[in-house]
Amino acid sequence: MNVSKFSTTIEQVVVDKRIPYMEAVVWYCEQNNMEVEVAAKLLNAIIKAKIEAEAVDLNFLTTPKGSKLPI
Repeated sequence: MNVSKFSTTIEQVVVDKRIPYMEAVVWYCEQNNMEVEVAAKLLNAIIKAKIEAEAVDLNFLTTPKGSKLPI
């Protein structure tokens, strides 16, 4: 599987199952007996950015001060 095909597959899982990108990658890996580390290498930059944004929103990652408006 190549980067383009895998990323398209993950996008489709997100749409079909209505789940976040992180969950979609983990779900795909579980269904296809794939290591998450392998999947990480197959993601394009756009999906990686979306996963990073999800992680920031969930406070899994921090951003530099002032980069996001307070809610």
